[in-house]
Amino acid sequence: MSTPRDLLIVAMDVAPDRPVESGDLSLALAGAEVVDLLAAEAVALDGELIVPNLQVALPDGLLDEAASALVRETPYESVENWLWRRGRGLSSAYLAALEKEGLVARQRGRWIPVRSGKAALVDSPARTRAADRWATGEPVLAQLAAAVGIREVSDEDSVKVTDEALDTVLATVHDAVTELEAVRQRKSVEDAAYDNVWRGM
Repeated sequence: MSTPRDLLIVAMDVAPDRPVESGDLSLALAGAEVVDLLAAEAVALDGELIVPNLQVALPDGLLDEAASALVRETPYESVENWLWRRGRGLSSAYLAALEKEGLVARQRGRWIPVRSGKAALVDSPARTRAADRWATGEPVLAQLAAAVGIREVSDEDSVKVTDEALDTVLATVHDAVTELEAVRQRKSVEDAAYDNVWRGM
């Protein structure tokens, strides 16, 4: 399994009653893709720029799609730009992939037997592997989860990530999620002010 899939499974398993914002999760999934592309040596980082290596087929379809989507000419794309470009709607794409593979099922209503209900994980080796990775406190997965609010990141987690490239990716994910939250809050304030104007007329 891939880090993005493990992150999505953890998000669904650990926080089912407090769903993660899809935008936050999409940014983190795009960051998780970079983590796995680095591990597969499909890319390297030059500072904050993602430098592609020779393209090779990857076993995960969405990860292979990510590799194909890389900017392969200079100036290369920054990690931040990748997160915003690649992350658009990415949580839906990964959820659809898990559903297609039978790892996620839609809960059906008693009177309406259609597949339109809430998505729920089914027991599977993939779910067990993600749970094991989560239980061991694997620091990269822990930091990605912290970025989307599933858990608090500890100083110990930060210390365990000693790879400079990984640290760059994780820090950029945290910054992007913080920026997205600021945009949400600003929009909420603007919407409230607009409503107040209408009420006062």
